[in-house]
Amino acid sequence: MTNQQKAYIYATFAVLLWSTAASAFKISLRYLDFLHLLLFSSFFASLVLFIFLVIQKKFNLIFSFSRKEYLHSLFLGFLNPFLYYLILFKAYELLPAQEAQPLNFIWPLMIVLFSIPILKQKIKFKNIISLLICFLGVIIISTQGNIFSLKFSNSFGVGLALFSSIIWAFFFILNVKDKRDEIVKLFLSFIFGFFYILIFSFVFVKIDFPSIKGILGTIYISLFEMAITFFVWLKALTLSDTTAKVNNLIYLTPFLSLIFINFMVGEKILLSTFIGLIFIVTGILSSSELVPKPENIR
Repeated sequence: MTNQQKAYIYATFAVLLWSTAASAFKISLRYLDFLHLLLFSSFFASLVLFIFLVIQKKFNLIFSFSRKEYLHSLFLGFLNPFLYYLILFKAYELLPAQEAQPLNFIWPLMIVLFSIPILKQKIKFKNIISLLICFLGVIIISTQGNIFSLKFSNSFGVGLALFSSIIWAFFFILNVKDKRDEIVKLFLSFIFGFFYILIFSFVFVKIDFPSIKGILGTIYISLFEMAITFFVWLKALTLSDTTAKVNNLIYLTPFLSLIFINFMVGEKILLSTFIGLIFIVTGILSSSELVPKPENIR
């Protein structure tokens, strides 16, 4: 088996795991609220990342950075996992999974917009058209096909799902510019983010230990949304001849997610969701040349 064939296997496995995330969010939220889901999943993710650091003999690297770099990690941890998942999990609490997932998936378009002022990328007229196509898809999904009424199923939830994509895109761009080791960066982000989440939870909720079903949900999310899948994807990119050969597989994620949502969550997938998602992915793909291609794209 060639390295490229292995890359496709790893990439496919990563895409399949990420495709289950929306269902895992929605099912877990049946057993605990969004703050407890965030608190426990970020704890387990930090633990898993710590184990990976030790196995790869990179733990000492976390003590090798400058004060400025630690402050940068403090800010990255505030963006992700704290702010990003705080907003995203609340969106999933308010919206059907088939709406929250594709609305959050517009993050590549948000990256394009951020790349213009931050990475000095130039935007063309066709890219503006792509943005309009993408946002038409957003309207189709969020209005459940009633685009002329502009009546959203849950306006606040829609706003949160869209805002989560902005937070992720901003985190993504800042992470691209940070040239430190990827695993060490991610661990520092999660360990700092966990303490933000812990303080926030102490202030706003009474922290209770979840039921066994809730704990299993948080463990699944921490492993296959936040931690392990990152390394599977990184392995795919390392083995691939070019990142482009596996990067486009990521756009299968929202379509596969709809299948899992239908069978695992029990939501009847609306035709408007599928049509809107096609618009979103079409808009993203037609602007893909403006999206930066770092190793941790997801």
